[in-house]
Amino acid sequence: MANDIPQLVLWDIDHTLVTIQGVSHDIYARAFEQAVGRRMEHLADMTGRTEQAIITDTLVLNGVDPSTSFDLFYTALGEAARSLEPKMRQHGAALPGAARAIASLAGDGTVQTVVTGNIKSIAITKLEAFGLNELIDFEVGGYGDDGNNRAELVRLAVERAEAKYNVGFTAEHAVVIGDTPHDVRGARDNGALAVGVATGSSTTDELIEAGADGALSNLVELERLRELLGRPRS
Repeated sequence: MANDIPQLVLWDIDHTLVTIQGVSHDIYARAFEQAVGRRMEHLADMTGRTEQAIITDTLVLNGVDPSTSFDLFYTALGEAARSLEPKMRQHGAALPGAARAIASLAGDGTVQTVVTGNIKSIAITKLEAFGLNELIDFEVGGYGDDGNNRAELVRLAVERAEAKYNVGFTAEHAVVIGDTPHDVRGARDNGALAVGVATGSSTTDELIEAGADGALSNLVELERLRELLGRPRS
């Protein structure tokens, strides 16, 4: 990593930094009822997907015209997440090593943000719930209401970081850290470093097969993470 260019770290959230167990279903159930006016019967697959894609498929599964206002649903999701933050803390957790990893990568001008399928309001709520928000710049992230394609979210996050910090974050200086092949492909499609974390449903081998430059069993493997990012031992 060149000394005059900081590193841009793009974190995935769900099953990389935190888990909230079944609270995600509760968030969607509340939001659906508020936005649509009746109970949600079916929830689309959420693994590694963006909020935009999940909402579209959930509406179709429940027999609702998918042209229903996304803004209305996004607002309802954000409000539901905030109201359920105590339940997140009760049933969920920051994943082992997450807080230490974020703290360890701070400094030297490093910018840490998120690339996540969550909309921005939910991303902030989840990380605030477990005290992981202080070193994350949410202004420059890529979010689930930006589009359906993870690669597009990475590209937007890089562009936003470049505009805010007036730094050209090339592939050499951007890294995506996530638990699914979607995260890996989003990084590789943008020429960024891809680091897999096998704390979701994918194994380290599966993440490597998807194209990850390296994969960790969890974020407790801090020295291995620092090594992959070209950082000296702490």
